[in-house]
Amino acid sequence: MSPDPGTVGRCALVTGGAVRIGRSLALGLAGAGYRVVVHYHASAAEAEQVAAEIRSGGGEAVALQADLARPAEVERLAREAEAVWGGVDILINSASVFPPEALPETDLALWDHTLAVNLRAPFFLIQALAPGMKRRGGGVVVNIADLAGLQAWGAYAAHSIAKAGLIHLTRVAARQLAPEIRVVGIAPGTVLPPEAMGEAEVARLAARTPLKRNGSPEDVVQAMLYMLGADFVTGETLVLDGGRLLV
Repeated sequence: MSPDPGTVGRCALVTGGAVRIGRSLALGLAGAGYRVVVHYHASAAEAEQVAAEIRSGGGEAVALQADLARPAEVERLAREAEAVWGGVDILINSASVFPPEALPETDLALWDHTLAVNLRAPFFLIQALAPGMKRRGGGVVVNIADLAGLQAWGAYAAHSIAKAGLIHLTRVAARQLAPEIRVVGIAPGTVLPPEAMGEAEVARLAARTPLKRNGSPEDVVQAMLYMLGADFVTGETLVLDGGRLLV
C-alpha cells in the first residue's frame, strides 16, 4: 500500500500492538503512512520486532511498555506517546484480555483486571489524549470491540460486559468530543481464534456464519482504514462478523 499524503507525519498509538490483531493494525497504519507507537505489556521482543519491521520498510515506529491495568501506567503511556513525535493524532484501543470464565466462576480479581484493561484503560487514554488532539485540529479514536459486546457470551462474562461498555463508550465519547475528534468502533467476530481453540471448533464457527467462512486480521485492518477516512462517521461501531450476528 502506498502512503496516503494526508497521513504522512501523523502519529498513531496502537495499544496491544505487538501481537495478534494489534500487530496487524500497527503494520497497516505504517503502510498507510502513519508514524506508529507500538504499545505492549509483556511482549517486548514482539513489539520491537514490529517496530523494526516498520522502520525497515521506510516508516517510523517506536515501542512503549505499559501495564494498562495500572492507572498510573496508562497516564504515563499517554504522556510518553505524545512526547515521541509531539502528539498523538490517532488512538487505536486494541489491547484486550479474553478470560474464559462464566459468571459463576468470575472472582473479583478477574473482574477488576478485565474491566481495567478492556474498558477503563481506553476511557482514560481517550481522556488523556483528547486535549492534544483538539489543540492540533482533531483526531480519531478507534475502539476495537468484539461481537461479545453485542451478544451475551456467557462463557466469557467479564470480557463480554467490558466490550459492551466499550461500544457505549464509543458513543458517549463521540458525542462529547465532536466536532474535532471522531470516535468509532469495530466489533470483529471470528477473525483470529484463541490459540487454544481446536480446528474443529474454528470450522464450526465458520459453518455458523452466513458467509461460511471466518475473517482475518486483514479484514480488521481494512475496516480500520475505512473508519479513519470516513470523515462523516462518528459514534458508530462497525460489525465485522460475516453476518454471524444475523443468526
